[in-house]
Amino acid sequence: MAKRAGNYHYKRRVPSIVAHLDKRAPVVRLSLKTSDLTLARRKRDLLEQADDSLWASLIVDGDTDPARRRYEAARKRVEAFGFTFHTADDLRMIHNLDDLRRRLMAVEAAVRPQDVGMPLLGAVDVPQTTISKAFDVYCDEIVADELVNKSKVQKDQWKKVKRRAVNNFILLISDKPMVDITVDDAQKIYQHWLHRIAPKNGKATAGPSSGNRDLGNLRVLYSAYFKYQGDAQRKNPFDGFGFSMKQKRPRPPIPTEWIRDRIMKRGALAGLNEEARGILLIMIETGARPSEIANLEESALRLSHKVPYLAIEPREDPDDPREIKTESSRRMVPLIGVALAAAQRHNKGFPKYRNRENELSSALNKFLRTNHLFPSREHKVYSIRHSFEDRMKEGGLEDELRRILMGHTIDRPRYGSGGSLEWRRKQLMQIVLPFDPEIV
Repeated sequence: MAKRAGNYHYKRRVPSIVAHLDKRAPVVRLSLKTSDLTLARRKRDLLEQADDSLWASLIVDGDTDPARRRYEAARKRVEAFGFTFHTADDLRMIHNLDDLRRRLMAVEAAVRPQDVGMPLLGAVDVPQTTISKAFDVYCDEIVADELVNKSKVQKDQWKKVKRRAVNNFILLISDKPMVDITVDDAQKIYQHWLHRIAPKNGKATAGPSSGNRDLGNLRVLYSAYFKYQGDAQRKNPFDGFGFSMKQKRPRPPIPTEWIRDRIMKRGALAGLNEEARGILLIMIETGARPSEIANLEESALRLSHKVPYLAIEPREDPDDPREIKTESSRRMVPLIGVALAAAQRHNKGFPKYRNRENELSSALNKFLRTNHLFPSREHKVYSIRHSFEDRMKEGGLEDELRRILMGHTIDRPRYGSGGSLEWRRKQLMQIVLPFDPEIV
């Protein structure tokens, strides 16, 4: 960085190994248009990042993807000048004359207008990125911040659902460049799911939620990708496609008598491994999700408190983070009855199933079904959570307390903490089930 005529300038030699691929060689020169040293350093850092990325890609890839290289470098240069990158078409549609005037002034003031004019005025082609590559950009750059606090299992599950939509698109159409995707392509995806959801002959092989999920994920990917590329005004070909959703029949709860007399019967759970059994027993008297219990840290089992309780909250370990389902899922649930006994037995948590909640659900469902501990084929282990909610309702516990303990959203401004732990335990003791200590 050097100062000339009162303003700072960015000056950097192009590495010899890529000089034949960078038209600005041998030296990059660019006015930073400021006499403020702090601001100049910020702009210089952005330009350095742009050039570092450009030169690194040239070394690794040679000249295999010049459009993407030019585009990424252009976007970072525009940011260094304090603007947001927009394509030329986007700039025309926005009709912000003041913004356009400032861009033209920045070009006129540049030492080498050709280096900044095209990026600032959007005269850089959006790279011909295929949908599979766009999905990688989406995960690695566009929503990377949203994935930071997810565990590996949560990230894999999140990607799996969205990648399915991309894979289906590639299978039915091709790995097309994003800019070439049309309404006809979206129509083909819609027709594919329509034949599965409402076939003219035979039984349906999929429900409307599956089709809506694929179409929705493709719609979001398309919109987010082009917004990220500075082309937010682009028409989304997936808009308007979807299937009507009928009211989904809720998972039936397991009757209280069945839980008490069958599942909690001495010996009924003897063949289940200790950690899975402990999680199931805690679930009976807390209504917590199996995944929430499986991922409890030792510090979240507050057993020495005056009122022992579970602290269900995100895991903020940077080396092993984990999100909870929603912010309302953050809660404190008193431990009573068999849940307290099971938590005391497993006071270090459940290492066997930490970050392995899918294996836990499979193990519990398989054991309960194999041993005829479900009332019907419609029941699953999650039905125990619904049973807990029904027991609270039948026991006369007020609606807001039920929502808090279940981790459900409260549809009004929330004031206070929702009642002390002592009060919550007193309410729950009205519905506690008797148990034989031998089952723990």
